[in-house]
Amino acid sequence: MVAEVRPAPRKPEWLKVRFPAGERYQQLKSLMREQQLHSVCEEARCPNIGECWNAGTATFMILGDTCTRSCGFCAVTTGRPGELDLLEPVRLANAVAALGLDYVVITSVNRDDLPSGGAEIFAGCIRAIRRNDPGVRVEVLIPDFKGAWDALETVVRARPFVLNHNVETAPRLYRRVRPQAIYERSLDLIRRAKAMAPEMLTKSGFMVGLGETKDELLQVMRDLKHNGCDIVTVGQYLRPSMQHLPIERYYEPSEYAEFVEYGRAIGLRHVEAGPLVRSSYHAEKVGHLIPQPPLRLAERGSSELIPLEAVDG
Repeated sequence: MVAEVRPAPRKPEWLKVRFPAGERYQQLKSLMREQQLHSVCEEARCPNIGECWNAGTATFMILGDTCTRSCGFCAVTTGRPGELDLLEPVRLANAVAALGLDYVVITSVNRDDLPSGGAEIFAGCIRAIRRNDPGVRVEVLIPDFKGAWDALETVVRARPFVLNHNVETAPRLYRRVRPQAIYERSLDLIRRAKAMAPEMLTKSGFMVGLGETKDELLQVMRDLKHNGCDIVTVGQYLRPSMQHLPIERYYEPSEYAEFVEYGRAIGLRHVEAGPLVRSSYHAEKVGHLIPQPPLRLAERGSSELIPLEAVDG
């Protein structure tokens, strides 16, 4: 018997991006090299790199460029990471200051080799940026820390403006798409983060086109809302190479509008959906759309809320 090989769906004409170029793009690229920094824009081969970098927006990737996990959709290198770079927060803060940014997105590879998952470096980056300019809004896109909730608290206590953790896909597909992750653990992370700091914006996102059904994705949106998520991003999965998972289908532009409408109907504060939407796409615009009161942290073991300034200055 010969297994049937299905042809890959044809890439739609409307799914095209410009080749990255421009003065601001080159400036940011040079700065990344000068400060020995990484960006998920480059490592994950983001299709929006030209648009975002020319607008002066980049998602910094900390904790090295080698991930301990092997997700079927991701272009980031998998392997054994190097030692932690304790000066990385300082260099990152210097780059933010040099660019004059007022909104910064920080993400990382998974560091399952570390008990804390690198949470202290996330916190250090947030604090270093704020020391230079207290007005900078910092969004973090964090891993699940393998359920080490003390690590999550370390990040939350550093007062990010937005805390993002992606569920990536429907739970039925996790074994194929995210074999070292657990859907319920990702939901639990969002729920716990919101409980720690109820006024902090929480965010998550998922891809479409990996073989899920639309009903499964609507259930994911309900699960996120139920666990305290404020913002959801939805974008088309694009295969980084032939070694990665195939694209099962391309969603039409009108289908993204359905996700936006559904998110509004169930009470999500914002849904950013479109073929090229990624976790940090237009993050600075969305962040400014949603006013936020001064962040307060729920004290451990108490339902009382106390100002973060009283806990970590």
